[in-house]
Amino acid sequence: MTKSRRDYTEANRAAWDASAPFHRDAEGFARLRKAFETPGHSCLDTLATEELQSLGVAGADVAQLCCNNGREILSIKNLGARSCVGFDQSNAFLAQAHELAAAGNIDCSFVETDAYAIGVQHDAAYDIVVITIGVLGWMPELPAFLAVAARLLKPGGALFIYEEHPIMMMFEVYDTDDPYRLQYSYFKDEPFEDLGAILYDGGPRQPGPAHYWFVHKMSDIITACLDNGLAIERFRELPHNISSAEFDIYNDQAAQPPQSYILVARQTG
Repeated sequence: MTKSRRDYTEANRAAWDASAPFHRDAEGFARLRKAFETPGHSCLDTLATEELQSLGVAGADVAQLCCNNGREILSIKNLGARSCVGFDQSNAFLAQAHELAAAGNIDCSFVETDAYAIGVQHDAAYDIVVITIGVLGWMPELPAFLAVAARLLKPGGALFIYEEHPIMMMFEVYDTDDPYRLQYSYFKDEPFEDLGAILYDGGPRQPGPAHYWFVHKMSDIITACLDNGLAIERFRELPHNISSAEFDIYNDQAAQPPQSYILVARQTG
């Protein structure tokens, strides 16, 4: 039986909460916390930094949808944003976000909420809305999610998406015999279901509650932006991995697939 949007989002929230201790206890989190003790620290790569700077992040009001442990929105605040808010439905990961903010004495707000249910007090409140690295795949209803992003933007505001490319979902990264063989349709309708903990540092797989991952074609993403009144301003397909460490095996191939992309869309309302 097909699940409702609420069923999927609740299952994914529970899975993220259950996965949070693995991330909190990992050496990477301790290093991240230490790094944020340095004033102005940013975990953003060069491409994201340059794109955000070109959008006028300094002095801007910025929101990040599905901010996880907050490392990116905290980095954006350190780039000079006037105000920053991170939204996420996982209380356990937001606890880590508060910990990182405290480590760097960074003034950033965090809101626990279903991404589809962000309050109307946030409408037209942000110059830039940020979506990064594996958010869209958790969304059972992509047009409704991007409708939220659109309504949070001020007139003329910019949606910045830096995401893994959906074509990578055609591969099975855990196929030790042939991870380069195409195994899944680009036009897959049903979500992937996984019972492992949600990890992306290349460590051993751990058990965890069921969670669901949705494949959205690039045409779906672009159309959902357009249908929600967002004008596509820039679109770049990129060769490098920004997803889980396991996908690094697809870097630097002779026949290189697009592993990530940057899309900037402008609020025209």
